[in-house]
Order: sequence, then C-alpha cells, then structure tokens
Amino acid sequence: MPRPFEHWHVLPHDKLTEVDTGILTVVGRIRMPLGSFPRRMTVVRLHDARLVVWSPIALDENEMATIEALGRPAFLVVPNDHHRLDAKPWKTRYPALQVAAPAGARANVDQVIRVDTTFPDFGDADVRMVVVAGTREREAALLVHRPSGTTIVLNDLVGNVRDATGLAGFMFRLAGFAGPEPRIPRVVKRLLVDDARALREQLLEWAGLESLRRILVSHGDPIVEDPRLTLRRLSESL
Repeated sequence: MPRPFEHWHVLPHDKLTEVDTGILTVVGRIRMPLGSFPRRMTVVRLHDARLVVWSPIALDENEMATIEALGRPAFLVVPNDHHRLDAKPWKTRYPALQVAAPAGARANVDQVIRVDTTFPDFGDADVRMVVVAGTREREAALLVHRPSGTTIVLNDLVGNVRDATGLAGFMFRLAGFAGPEPRIPRVVKRLLVDDARALREQLLEWAGLESLRRILVSHGDPIVEDPRLTLRRLSESL
C-alpha cells in the first residue's frame, strides 16, 4: 500500500456514476507490487445539499466539478485506517470538512489527519454511519435510505473483485478479495474480526431490511442481485 499522500495526486480512475438519487460512486486503481487493485469512493448528498465523502479518492478536475455540482463537501469518512491515502489532500482542498473515523481506527488515522468525531451527526435521518459489530470498532459502514430503497456502503468487510487476472489476481483471490462471488476476505477475518457472532448478527440485521437494493464495497463490483441473500450467505461463512 502506498504511503498517504501529502498533496492532491490523481491516480487512474473511472467516471463518477449515480447509482441512486444523490449517490455518486467511482472506482480508482492503486498500483501494487504485482498489479493494480480497485478502490471505490462514494459521495452521498444530504437533504440540505451537504455531502458525505466516503473513502476519499483524489479525482481529476472534471470529476471534482461533478461532485461540487452535487453539493458542498462537509463530511469526510475514513472507514478504516487502511483508507487514509487521500484523506489529507481532501482536507487541504476543503478545510471545513469534518473528519470521521471509527473509534478503533482513530489513532492510526490521526497520524495522517486529525479525526474530529467517531460518531458523526449528518443532520439527516436518512444517512447514518455505523461501526460494524465484531470488528474491534475499526470498520465503519454507511446506510443511505432513498424512496427507491436502501444502499449499504461497506468498506473492506466484503470483497467482490470479479476481473482479477494474472499473478495479482491470484494474490487477490488468495486474500479473499477476488473470486466468483462476494466474500469476507481472509485477511479481514484475521485482522479485523474479533467477534464472529456479533458480525454474523450484524449481517443478518442488514439482511432483514426489506428496502435493501444494493451494497457498495470498496474493493469490487456493487452487489445488486439479491443483496439480502448475499448477506445471509456471508453470515454463514463466519
């Protein structure tokens, strides 16, 4: 993993796409020793046109203009301490951003950028950050409710990389981030999960959301085909 950037540094990325009203997402790529690895940023518009930026990625100016047309960046969520790469440049570009991170990740995130809160109040009942149960308070998730349904934004908890090839692809599959179906990566189970029962209950709670339409993950494709069943299957893997 590269060292966190000090300045705005644009790496290869796709264009922003709107997956639901006021929810933009974009996939970038990090260069790794054996190849490149996908990473996702999601931007959510609150009811008052402020924005929540989840797992920040520095984008080119055309894409940044799209974000700024959606609203004013107000919250920067670093969902765990491995997603700090572009946090400082974002804070420099938008000094008024309130930085949020889960409590278990705070100390490491603070080494790069000062965390303002571990329980952000977005002032919008339809958008809520939660700390994922059973993850040592190191992993966060975002729940976004829209008239069309609910989106859950996850981070490293679930990997769904479908296009991994070559030696890099082999390593990503070995770690559990890549494969034919969504999975909880082996490395995540080893490093983040300390209470499998609590995490299982968390996944089943989300699976009970009749309004659930999609799950966005930081590494891999969105889960849109029966996301509730996917969560139940993931719970069984613990």
